Amino acid sequence: MGGNLDKKDMSIIESLKKDSRQSIRNIAKSTKIRPSTVHKRLHDLKKRGIIEKFTIKLDNSAVGEDFIVFMYISTNEDLPKSFFSDKRIKEAFGITGEYDLMLKLKFSCINEFNDYIISLRKNKTIVKTHTTVVTINIKEEI
Repeated sequence: MGGNLDKKDMSIIESLKKDSRQSIRNIAKSTKIRPSTVHKRLHDLKKRGIIEKFTIKLDNSAVGEDFIVFMYISTNEDLPKSFFSDKRIKEAFGITGEYDLMLKLKFSCINEFNDYIISLRKNKTIVKTHTTVVTINIKEEI
């Protein structure tokens, strides 16, 4: 999937990053691309899998997810897919180096995080972890 993106595609994508709910007419106006061309290119970008989905950016505090943690995990074998279905795991990456995975997790409070850690310790596939707690959110994209 994917492929080459030209200046018009990138301009449309940049406009969508600012507000994915805006109309084709507004995208056309901000990018100076004809509405029919914007519509065709959006359809093509979705069909090619470049645009995977349209989503929203939430205020972490308002939705009770303002305790943010990055966790590095070493395992002795692959974790099952069900491990990653936990709603508190927002992003997961396979990485190189001393650890196998890096997770971005969001919790409502330190107590919820503590309960998660206690539960995680029971998982015998996980050999070790390193956790970093976010103190301030400077920039976050979806």
